[in-house]
Amino acid sequence: MDASLNPGRLFGMMTAYQQTAALKAAVDVDLFTAIGEGVNTASALAARCNASERGLRILADYLTVQCLLTKQGDQYSLTAESGAFLNRHSPAYVGAMSRFLAGPQILAQFGTLTEAVRKGGVASDARGATADQYGGWVDFAHAMEAMMGLAAMQIAGMVNGPEPGPLQVLDVAASHGLFGFQIAKQNPAAHITALDWPNVLEITQANAARWGLTSQVSTIAGDAFQVDLGGPYDVILLTNLLHHFDFAANVALLKRMKAALKPGGRVFTLEFVPNEDRVSPPGSAVFPLVMLASTPAGDAYTFSQLSSMFSEAGFAKSEQFPVIPTPETVIISQ
Repeated sequence: MDASLNPGRLFGMMTAYQQTAALKAAVDVDLFTAIGEGVNTASALAARCNASERGLRILADYLTVQCLLTKQGDQYSLTAESGAFLNRHSPAYVGAMSRFLAGPQILAQFGTLTEAVRKGGVASDARGATADQYGGWVDFAHAMEAMMGLAAMQIAGMVNGPEPGPLQVLDVAASHGLFGFQIAKQNPAAHITALDWPNVLEITQANAARWGLTSQVSTIAGDAFQVDLGGPYDVILLTNLLHHFDFAANVALLKRMKAALKPGGRVFTLEFVPNEDRVSPPGSAVFPLVMLASTPAGDAYTFSQLSSMFSEAGFAKSEQFPVIPTPETVIISQ
């Protein structure tokens, strides 16, 4: 065997779940926020975080090795990274995302990934993330707003343009509502109709009130494949939705969207779009594994595949625009 070969990277992959578990535990007990407030020894952290001193010491030492904390003597401090993103007092806080990304539904699905590979789709239950009122979408709505901010602002700018005017917008699978809310925030003449499951829309409506946008937001509860969509609309938002379904299902959905649009109306789709080789760029190329673990037939589609879907659904053209610095792409179709 080549003496230069080292199995260290493989060992790291086999134990990477430990990093996920440690980070989620630290967020759950509010460790980073406590340290940011100046509570910085294991004994003091134990009292502040309602945990054992031994547990806090071992967890904090582990996170120090992972470069999310620093340690001098028995005192811990935040790094620039953990201070910016994992302290609840920071405006850039993203720790809540662990509720969804490392939540019980996703962990259960990845726990049966071998079976999903053999089957060709989610193994833990029949429909996974596409099930009616799937419980994971409540966690998603609570947790993922912080991750969507940059994309939402960029899409809102594309939708409203330099001279915003009256707009009727349908936000399909609205979840936290951020994509529609950013449009409404920039454009007081925009009205947003948020479509999602009833349990998720409770969060959407609460967030609309928090944003002061209740008068600009209405809701439709139900299945986007079946419910009356209302309309017609100037703009329809399909953010992180198409990857849950196969090609034929997406064409059927897009035909419904086309019928709900005004003449000249546009659909704004946000997706992970891999290159035609399907192994680059990394951020989009790895996403199909999530769909394999969590859906019966979902995937990340190339731009040519997405263009074909829209074409079959009756749209004349589709254009793609990167959402920098995120790994996602906006496709505008009309």
